[in-house]
Amino acid sequence: MIILMALHSLAAVIWVGGLFFAYQILRPVAAEILEAAPRQNLWMGVFQRFFFWVWLAIGVLPISGLVMIMAYGGMDRVGFHVHAMIATGIVMMLLFLHVYFVPFKRLKRAVQTQDYQAGGKSLNQIRLLVGINTFIGLITIVIAVTGRLVWISLD
Repeated sequence: MIILMALHSLAAVIWVGGLFFAYQILRPVAAEILEAAPRQNLWMGVFQRFFFWVWLAIGVLPISGLVMIMAYGGMDRVGFHVHAMIATGIVMMLLFLHVYFVPFKRLKRAVQTQDYQAGGKSLNQIRLLVGINTFIGLITIVIAVTGRLVWISLD
């Protein structure tokens, strides 16, 4: 159980921490100092490396979470906070899948064809969705850390 919890926590931290870093730190600096072509090439490289880790997290989080839930006796034996984490996790995964298969695919095509206007539109869409996912991810972490305490206090 400890190993599952560690893997689950690490996957969440890597994903949400990466989102936070990209949105709050890298994005503003890249926008400030890079022109469109190098900025879009930078983001292509960043996304290609980061998305590998997100795919791993998407594999680890539901599997480890469901195994832990089963170990606790099933969905009816876990607190509301676990149900909330599942819901926010599903939303985050769906948003990521959309980012990966729609605007990221468009960005990749735009960078390859050097269509920086189309690339800029794709980056803006990705920026918006990454911002939303960052917020949801931070809320999920708060639920994970405090949810059990809140659930106990409500009983």
